[in-house]
This record gives sequence, structure tokens and C-alpha cells, in this order.
Amino acid sequence: MNILITGGAGYIGTHTLVELNNAGYEFIVYDNLSNSSQASIKAVEKIINKDVIFQEGDIRDKEALKKLFSKYNIDSVIHFAGLKAVGESVSTPLEYYNNNVYGTLCLLEVMKEFDCKKIVFSSSATVYNEIDSKNYIPLTENNPIGNTTNPYGTSKFMVERVLKDLYISDNSFKIAILRYFNPVGAHESGLIGEDPSGIPNNLMPYISQVAVAKREYLNVFGDDYDTHDGTGVRDYIHVLDLADAHVKALNYLDLMANNNVPLIVNIGTGIGYSVLDIIKAYEKASNKKIPYKIVNRRLGDISKCYANPTYAKEILNWEAKRTLEQMCIDSWRWQKNNPNGYKKG
Repeated sequence: MNILITGGAGYIGTHTLVELNNAGYEFIVYDNLSNSSQASIKAVEKIINKDVIFQEGDIRDKEALKKLFSKYNIDSVIHFAGLKAVGESVSTPLEYYNNNVYGTLCLLEVMKEFDCKKIVFSSSATVYNEIDSKNYIPLTENNPIGNTTNPYGTSKFMVERVLKDLYISDNSFKIAILRYFNPVGAHESGLIGEDPSGIPNNLMPYISQVAVAKREYLNVFGDDYDTHDGTGVRDYIHVLDLADAHVKALNYLDLMANNNVPLIVNIGTGIGYSVLDIIKAYEKASNKKIPYKIVNRRLGDISKCYANPTYAKEILNWEAKRTLEQMCIDSWRWQKNNPNGYKKG
């Protein structure tokens, strides 16, 4: 049996391929390379020391998906494919709904046609309501969702809703929904890591680019939040811990009986680190000074957001193992070895 990994050439996808291989799973990667590179697949092949079956294609292309399902005996899907920049989603909402929601509908229709009824979906903590952090931190899976602050979060919320309704209509589907917090770090080989195109949307890759002098300084958005040092606090998780959660979720779906509603799990460490905490840890790991400027808060940013990961431990026997220090060391190794990401020169 094979697992189809949509968006498998991306940051989280590639690290999950390594963990799946370590766990003895076979897989096929399907990716349109809109925000990734085939070089990442080559790097995975180096790490696992075998060829990866890769097919370039878009999840909105049902004919291409049908060909893939006809060719391979696909038993389950880990669905990463999707656009993921919060800010960009505000300016191009239709693109986000088309790719993330319509694309998932196409995938699910083809899965149903080929009687492939196991899926692990890559969701996000952005599905939670814009939160009053005093009342709601740490976030549990029962916190209210849907009153999102951007189209990216809304697209993830919509897909969660689709999956729940799909299960109601056909409870032979086995569904796991993983709500990620902030993935950072890289594989310890330094061969794969986060390679954002253009200006990074996330803190760690931006800091990394400042450390290798690709960017002059970091903007810190606000230092007057109700936190220990005034800067925003978030839950950062090592990408390999996150990848391991997908393997555990797949194991869970393989073993569970059919009569379970979709499994929904927070994937975070349960620890909140501020922007300044991250800067200090990265300076220590890289032995580089990270210049930064305090600028105005960003619209929609909240003071604190971190997970209560207890349920993941209870149901999946999963917990984050790697420290902030490890996240920064691995991130720096990747950035130092690959200052231009997967692009050479």
C-alpha cells in the first residue's frame, strides 16, 4: 500500500517523507512546485538513500489525480498541498479559496471514486477565533473556531468543515485533522529546511536570513504586548516533531475502528516563546548578532498564542521532544549550508 503525499516537496512535506521512510511506509509525492523545488526531493533521496516517486501536478487537476490513483494502489493521503501565507491571503483571497478549498474538494472526490478513505489533513491554529488570550491560553481542541482573522485561516476552517460533513455522509472515512502551531528548524543533516520564496512570512526564516547577511535587520512588530518582555508570544515546534505527529496520526487511523468522528489534535509544544526569546536563542546558536528594530504592531496580531498539547499525548502518544535551542541550531545549520535555499549560487 502507498501513501499519497500532496505538497510533499514543501517544507513540512519533505521532513515528513524522511519520518515516514524511517517508519517503513511507502509513498508517492504529488506537488505542483508553486512554492517548492524538485531539489528538495533530491535532498530527501540523499537522506533516505533511495529514490522517491515524484509526480508534478496540481490538486485541482482531477484528471491527473485519477491517473495517479489508477497507476498506484493508494491506501491513504497526507494532505499538505495549499497556499500558506497569512498576509498574502488577505490580498488574494480568491486564490486561497480556489487552491485550498476547491483543491481539497477535487482531491476528496477522486479519493472517494477510488475508495481511498484515509486522510491526514494539515490544518492550522489559525482556525481558532481571534482570541482573548487571557481567557483562552493555552488553546485546547475545544476552543471556538471559525471566527478567523484572514482567508488562509478561513480556508483551513472550511476544509475542516468539509471533512466533518464528509464523515457524517460516509463514516467509513478515517480522518485526522492536525492543527499546527509554528513549525521551525530543519533536518539535522542540513540537507533540507525551510526555503521561502521572496520575503519570508515567518519569524525564524527571516532571522536566519539576517544571520547570513541576506537581510539587514529584523522588524519586531510591537513591544507593548502583555507578555514578559512586551513582544508577541507564540508556540514554536520543531518540524521533525511535527513530521513525527503525521506518522503517529497515520498509525492511529490504521488501527482505529471506523466509528470514530474525525480526530482533531493540536500539534504544538505547549510553551510560549517571545520574539526576543527567539532572537536571543538564535544569536547563541549561530554566534551572530541579529540586528532588529521595534516597529508598530501588525493588524490582527495577538499577544499570546500557544497550545495545550495534552490530547495529542493522550490519543496519539505524541509529544514534542526538541528544545528551542535545537530548533535554532538546526535552522542555522540549514541556512549556513544553503544561504540561497535550494537554489545554487
